[in-house]
Amino acid sequence: MDRIAMAKLELWASSSNRKPLIIQGARQVGKTWLIQEFGRTHFHQTAYISFMDDENMRAVFEGSLDCHRLLQAISLATNTDAGNSDVLVVFDEIQECPRALMSLKMFCETRPDVPIVAAGSPLGVAMHQDISYPVGKVDYLDLFPLTFSEFLRGTGDAKLADVVDAADFDMMTAFSEMLTDKLRFYYFVGGMPEAVTAFGREANFDAARTVQERLLRDYEQDFSKHTSPEMAEKIRLVWQSAPGQLTRENKKFIYSAVRTGARARSYEEAIQWLVDAGLLIRVRRIKKPALPLAGYEDKDAFKLYLLDVGLLGAASNLDKSTIVKQNHLFTEFKGSLTENFACQSLQTNGIKNLHYWSSKNSSAEIDFIYDYAGEIVPVEVKAEENLRSKSLHSFIDSYHLKRGLRLSLRGYREQDWLINVPLYAVGTVPQKIADRL
Repeated sequence: MDRIAMAKLELWASSSNRKPLIIQGARQVGKTWLIQEFGRTHFHQTAYISFMDDENMRAVFEGSLDCHRLLQAISLATNTDAGNSDVLVVFDEIQECPRALMSLKMFCETRPDVPIVAAGSPLGVAMHQDISYPVGKVDYLDLFPLTFSEFLRGTGDAKLADVVDAADFDMMTAFSEMLTDKLRFYYFVGGMPEAVTAFGREANFDAARTVQERLLRDYEQDFSKHTSPEMAEKIRLVWQSAPGQLTRENKKFIYSAVRTGARARSYEEAIQWLVDAGLLIRVRRIKKPALPLAGYEDKDAFKLYLLDVGLLGAASNLDKSTIVKQNHLFTEFKGSLTENFACQSLQTNGIKNLHYWSSKNSSAEIDFIYDYAGEIVPVEVKAEENLRSKSLHSFIDSYHLKRGLRLSLRGYREQDWLINVPLYAVGTVPQKIADRL
């Protein structure tokens, strides 16, 4: 399975300013596989420690954090020559050993020659507030579910993926029907690596759904691991309400939809928990499009999207029969699948703080807004064939913006005020079309 993040790991490994690297991502997005594959293909040996399973190594880190002592113990535990530059040291599930997290500062300062990669859930790493976090002493890499392009490669369509990655819009237009079919598959299967692998063996949608349902159960079981029973229940209620809230015409998160009479102060911590865990993506409303966007946020209005469109479908009990209904899948749940796909794709492409805009009476709305290279870019997501963009056009004129972006099933097209990018080419946003906006 090819992952775009492998190239980022290669850049990290060759950097003269390399620090210990923390790979963060929700459970089951492929962190362990990525690290082990990186070690196998780029280093002579991999000294792999999983703090989830290794009580002896957790005990070692309870003692002195002297780097020489730790490397000696790691070498003995893994039968490697940890400390040599051609041996990758891996601390997996680092959230289970807070002092291993502390040790990264020591390695950065005294043994920067040792290549160290740590992995853990963003929530687990953040939860340990009683330790000295290695601020400024580590590098970061965020890992997300497989992109559409990675999905194509993982299911045997590498040549199609090459066309998408090259931003060859003419070629994409020629093969638009094939790409649209593959995108329908992606909407159902999503990008969780195990689900993609299960589907890829025999194009088996049932196998993918079985994996998705297990993942959803596993996530809910995780809610009680780091929180009190009361908080775990609030987290569970927010998590279970999120798919249904996306089916509404106005997708703004409504607390009363979680539980009758619910108030923000009771559930804000639960929402933040899920966002920190990488399971939900929060997109806040802005009052007007001006830089910095964060300075114009309406803190009380936001939308919540799931980390993966396939998990959204599974949580919503989307039947596999929708796959054979051609474009029906794109309009299922009034476009919530398409919006979720766009949201997670833009986030994976490096847009960390997506926003949206709506008028005071909610008669007009812009699905997403981001800033790139000092320019504000409004984004309209279209799941249907009707591509009228009155709200987007009016928004661009009213705020004197250069151009807007529309994601739809139509082919690539440039107008004086708009660029239309096919949904299956969302991976070209923002970097590969930035000079055209």
